Formats: sequence, C-alpha cells, structure tokens
Amino acid sequence: MRNEVIVGKMIAYCEKLIRYCEGYSYETFSKDTKLVEACVFNLSQIGELCHAVDDGFAAAHQDIPWAEIYGLRNRIVHDYEGVNLILVWEIISEDIPELKKRLQNL
Repeated sequence: MRNEVIVGKMIAYCEKLIRYCEGYSYETFSKDTKLVEACVFNLSQIGELCHAVDDGFAAAHQDIPWAEIYGLRNRIVHDYEGVNLILVWEIISEDIPELKKRLQNL
C-alpha cells in the first residue's frame, strides 16, 4: 500500500509538470523564473519519492529508472544555481510523459 501511495504522488507531480509546461517552448520556459522554479521543485519531489519506495518494489519494476531520477534530485538540490535548464526542459518534455505512463501501468 505504501508504494502505491508513493507512485500516486509521483504521477501527480508528473501531471503538474506536463500541465505547467503545456504550450511552452524552451525559450518561453527558460525566461519564466516562477515556472522554472516550480518545475525544478516538482522534479526534486519525484526524485525524493523514488528514494522512498521499498527496495523490493524498485527491483520488481526495473523499467522505472529509480536511481537515475534520484540522482537528478541530488543534482538539483545540491547545485540549484548550476541546474542545466536545457536538460530540465528535455526531461519535462520527453521523459516525464513516458515516466507517467510507466508509473500508471504499475
């Protein structure tokens, strides 16, 4: 049950990211500091939740890149000023929709 709650929260953060950036280009995204901060926060929350799932659950669902997502969280949290916005944009626009689908299929 605990893992299901965590996955549900991760899906909700994915949905926020998708909704926040809908209709934006990288250029408009990168100039909107409030949007950037909101997105970086949501990405860090997803990463934190990845670290909270049980090891057995993560091992049983290796199609989710748990460690990589947590690694992104660490990069964001420990070096916010150095966050690569192009990478953040690519993750949001390319990886988050796929992550949401995979999480929904768990």
